[in-house]
Order: sequence, then structure tokens, then C-alpha cells
Amino acid sequence: MIRVLIVDDQPMIRSGFKLILEAEGDIDVVAEASDGEQAAGLAERLAPDVVLMDIRMPHMDGIEATRQIKSSKVLILTTFDLDQYVVSALAAGASGFLLKDSTAEELVGAVRSIANGDAALSPSVTKTVLNLVREAPTFRYEPPAEVEDLSSRELEVLKCLAQGWSNQEIGEHLYLSEATVKTYISRILFKLKLRDRVQAVVYAYRYGLFGE
Repeated sequence: MIRVLIVDDQPMIRSGFKLILEAEGDIDVVAEASDGEQAAGLAERLAPDVVLMDIRMPHMDGIEATRQIKSSKVLILTTFDLDQYVVSALAAGASGFLLKDSTAEELVGAVRSIANGDAALSPSVTKTVLNLVREAPTFRYEPPAEVEDLSSRELEVLKCLAQGWSNQEIGEHLYLSEATVKTYISRILFKLKLRDRVQAVVYAYRYGLFGE
């Protein structure tokens, strides 16, 4: 079972998400929270696999709550008028983003992807996310020493990740099988001490490891 914590200050939204997720049979909503402070406490106590997190909430917003949550993966709920918060949420450790008007299938798929260790970015928001990260001036630092531990092929895969490409697209570009791409991504995450591919994208832009 995938254990989920739903965080939103609107009870009807929480109820709707719960109905959709628990109808799948393999997802269990273990708790609900109405603000970030409550969410951080519940996440620490219950250690759910995925926290479905709203951004704008009273007492503590979703970004600060995401920053405090260490033992669970966070799926941020966003809308286009919240684009300015996306970079902050990435830096805080979010593993994915989902538009609030996404379909039930997209919601379930995103929760499963994150629970399985993959990233979850709505296709319609992926380009926006990458553009925001590219343009953020604070994401430009000298690469740390561990970058030198990457092989030339691993660095190529990381640069492809930074373009928002899928495993299939990376494989086609580098003439690798999808299984081999997954192996390279696992090695990159291990060497750079990153949690998932979303963090790898942020890392690549923070240190200028993108492009040809």
C-alpha cells in the first residue's frame, strides 16, 4: 500500500482527493492536515510515502512544510498563478508538481510515480518549471567536488535530465536502452546524494550542468 498524507486548507478538496486515491485499492490516505505546521508534525509521526501538499495555507505554507519534511516525498499542488513559488518548492525538496485541475488519472499516476522513486511533473507545467529554474539567478554556484565523480556518460545523462527528458528520450538521444538509462540515473543520484530526478534537475541548473 502507498501511504499518503493530504494537506490542504479546504476540506472539500481533501475529501475529493481522498475519494479518488482510496478508490484505487493500493493507496491508503493515512491522515489529513489543514496547514503546513500540522502536516510537518503528522509527517514526522506517521512517515507516509507521499505528502500531497498545497502551497498557500495558514500558519505555515506548503514550502516551509516541505522543507521540514525529511522522511516523505512531497507532491506539490500548484496552479499557473503560483509559478513564482515553484523554484522555492524545488529548493525545499519537492519531488513533483501537479496542477489542481489535473484529472483523477493524473493525480493517481503522480502519487504512484513519486512513491516508486520517479519524478512527477504535469506535462503542462514541466516547461514552466524548467524555465523558472533556468532564470533563477540564485541557482548559479561553482560545481561541488562530487561532480568530478561522475563519468562522462553520467554527466551526459544528467544534462539530458536537465532538459526534462523522459528515460525513453534520453535513451534515444544517447543510443542507450531505457534500463541502462535507469541505471545511470541511479548512479547519478547516489553519487550526488540526491533523492530523485527532480532534485537532479535543480542540481544541474544550480551548478550550470546543462546544455551541450
